[in-house]
Amino acid sequence: MIHSFSLVPAAYVFLLREAGPRTEVLLQLRRHTGYMDDHWAAGIAGHVEANESIIQTAIREGREELGVGISPVGLHPLTGMHRTNGGTDPLEQRVDWFFSCHHWGGEPRTMEPDKDAGLAWFAFGHLPELVPPHERKVLDALTAGSVPAVMTFGWEPGEHIEQYRVALPH
Repeated sequence: MIHSFSLVPAAYVFLLREAGPRTEVLLQLRRHTGYMDDHWAAGIAGHVEANESIIQTAIREGREELGVGISPVGLHPLTGMHRTNGGTDPLEQRVDWFFSCHHWGGEPRTMEPDKDAGLAWFAFGHLPELVPPHERKVLDALTAGSVPAVMTFGWEPGEHIEQYRVALPH
């Protein structure tokens, strides 16, 4: 039997800065998006648009969401994540490309106040409790100092995010 599914690619960029002896990551508080509202998430994230590479997506989203300019050489690949919304027969799958960035142009600011309740810098090891689980997995690996080149989410027992499952048409 053939199962159809959609594969949705997205870029995530964690802006990082050194604050004395610790590294901090910029996160945004999501609101009014319908997905993971009231969770602290990557300051820069978004889906690939038609005729756009993952690098172009990361750069565009940085401009649109935080008003910052990012050079392609400023993006450092962290991991690629293949994830699902859970269950034994997933109808939706995603491929997320995570990057870090230490150098950008401009001061990060809220560009979409209808979707973003604010920005804050968090030290690794002191992240907020509410972070989207798939992003938390990458941030925890980054905190530990070892991020695998490829990660999965939603396939392993205990990693299903049932409460956030999107209703799909039959």
